[in-house]
Amino acid sequence: MQVAAATPSLSPYSSTRQSLVVAALAFAGMGGSFMQTILIPIQGELPRLLDAPPNDTAWVITATLLSASVCTPIAGKLGDMFGKRRIAILLTILLIIGSLLCLFSNGLPMLIVGRLFQGAGAGVIPLGISLLRDVLDGRRLPSAIALVSGTLGIGGAIGLPLSAFVTENFDWHVLFILSAGISTLSLLFLMLIVPKTSGRGSGGRVDFLGAIGLAIGLVGVLLAISQGNRWGWTSTATLTSIAVGVVAFAIWGWYELRVGNPLVDLRVSVRPAVLLTNLASVAMGFALFSSSVSFPQLLGLPVDRGGLGIDLLRASLMLMPSGIAMLIMSPVAGRIARRVGSRALLIAGACVLALAYALCIALPLNMWLIATINCIIGIGIGLGYAAMPSLIMAVVPRHETAAANGLNALMRSLGTTSAAAVVGAILASTAAADQSGSFTMVFVLGLIAAILCASIAFFIPAPAEARA
Repeated sequence: MQVAAATPSLSPYSSTRQSLVVAALAFAGMGGSFMQTILIPIQGELPRLLDAPPNDTAWVITATLLSASVCTPIAGKLGDMFGKRRIAILLTILLIIGSLLCLFSNGLPMLIVGRLFQGAGAGVIPLGISLLRDVLDGRRLPSAIALVSGTLGIGGAIGLPLSAFVTENFDWHVLFILSAGISTLSLLFLMLIVPKTSGRGSGGRVDFLGAIGLAIGLVGVLLAISQGNRWGWTSTATLTSIAVGVVAFAIWGWYELRVGNPLVDLRVSVRPAVLLTNLASVAMGFALFSSSVSFPQLLGLPVDRGGLGIDLLRASLMLMPSGIAMLIMSPVAGRIARRVGSRALLIAGACVLALAYALCIALPLNMWLIATINCIIGIGIGLGYAAMPSLIMAVVPRHETAAANGLNALMRSLGTTSAAAVVGAILASTAAADQSGSFTMVFVLGLIAAILCASIAFFIPAPAEARA
């Protein structure tokens, strides 16, 4: 029983209180995830809605990605230092502020600022996972981790059709009324339900230089990855961005190994169990987003160009089964983890993903088959995302739980960002022609990523070995 070995067997809180905490953290996680996908249904309409060039409106999406990537590991460390509940509440307040800024925006600059605030709130998911360790009984922990971790996909899968419905029937600003309402409810749940005494924090001085170095490194690398298709992969802007990011990471790593209370404890991060889990997370993130990017385009693309020609709302509904499957799998994943361990759970999740992509390659796809395969992908992601935090928390000290989960969330984000860039490049190369072959190539890459994830997971040491 991997997780129970690293957590107290009994909680001081009642069973009812524990269930309410799980529900509150899951709702907050789904809200944070929903913010990431809220504008995807109208991404192509943003130039018209904002009266701005496509290259400028793309920053509405990119700003959220960069903000989430930078703030998530920093929020995790702050949660360990000053209390996970306190930082989770702060992040939810940022989500509310961001939603209101976007709601009242009348131009691109204010919308981008609002989206930066919304991206900063993404760290509520790894913080919520870490809070579970402080509140729940050991036996309840695996299933709860599976549920809260899965909200990263659940919120997006449910949010897509909801956003599509709103944008087809109302002014697009109504989306931010919805997001502000969700965030406000999350804030109330966190304040009223999550115990104040959970995760008080270890204190200490904030590693501001480490935070700045990490931010520069991430922005440099992620800008190059996310904008490479638009700038050109060999352009001066892309190469400069990569160079700045790599140099910043090198200096940052040197500094983090020498500072007393580092933002990221690299010595813990290179432990085999942590390092391999994070590498597997990158591969699984890539496998997840290969379908998340390609399926909507395949569903909406005209038939004469290799697509299915389905309208936005129906296409979004076909993608919902993934989120529903992840939601249903959370208690199942918890039971499996208790019986066979989190490493086996991660391997199983990767193998299910591999099966899904093999079906994409072998069978002629139609609307209902895509919905079925997307459901299978949801099962695989539900298993894998349940396993990763458990593997991390089994081997890291309790006072570094949130920071370690924040870094793991960043690794997943790196995988999804890379997938979006690679898939976008492949599909853009045949934008004016039949894209059937391009979609097949994307599915092959998803299959390779899933197999790579399973292969890496196979070598993750058992908790006892990792702690030795």
